[in-house]
Amino acid sequence: MNISDPSLPNLNIEQLQKPSFNEIQAVKRDHPPRILLLYGSNRERSYSRLAVLEAGRILQYLGAEVKIFHPKGLPLPEDAETDHPKVTELHELLRWSEGSVWCSPERHGAMSSILKSQIDWIPLANGAIRATQGKTLALMQVSGGSQSFNSVNQMRILGRWMRMITIPNQSSIPKAFLEFDEDGRMKPSAYYNRIVDVMEELFKFTLLTRGQSDYFTDRYSERCESAEELSKRVNQRSL
Repeated sequence: MNISDPSLPNLNIEQLQKPSFNEIQAVKRDHPPRILLLYGSNRERSYSRLAVLEAGRILQYLGAEVKIFHPKGLPLPEDAETDHPKVTELHELLRWSEGSVWCSPERHGAMSSILKSQIDWIPLANGAIRATQGKTLALMQVSGGSQSFNSVNQMRILGRWMRMITIPNQSSIPKAFLEFDEDGRMKPSAYYNRIVDVMEELFKFTLLTRGQSDYFTDRYSERCESAEELSKRVNQRSL
């Protein structure tokens, strides 16, 4: 039954929940924020990996628990089953995490296939409910040439598609080969400061939203669809 308000005749009032201030309060957790970091190159001196390591150090200082997934050995999505050890490892880390950092090199004006394949392995669990749904996300890219935002723009679209809370700030490091020393540590610069900004913002957003993913991603249209399916099942005349 579709109960409506005279001023909103197409609205199912039963399925529209008015958010309250108390419902959107941050949920206190006993463990530190759990952040998973992904990078997009298997090269021996991978600048996306070096950037992720710097980001991880900053997050740990802020108080996060950090894990990095190393993609070497991860098969393409159509070349293996989900019980492949690297796929299992990635899925377990996704379930563990409350937020993520994606960092990709820019190749041919786009994100790398290595980073994209990690995202493509993210399962669509429970129908359209994604394993990343309602979790926070920060985006970074490294470039061999001048500064570009092609990779972070692509990843931002993917983050929205995965229903993640993608923070506004982002990092793009041009001529990355000049920004890291021989030990793989990033040199002091405005680009380093931007990574600090991004990680600080990610940490804050994660504190505010973790434990609330089910509430933030609960959708009117999906509640209506579920209610309609339930009604059909309950009211069927024969089994």
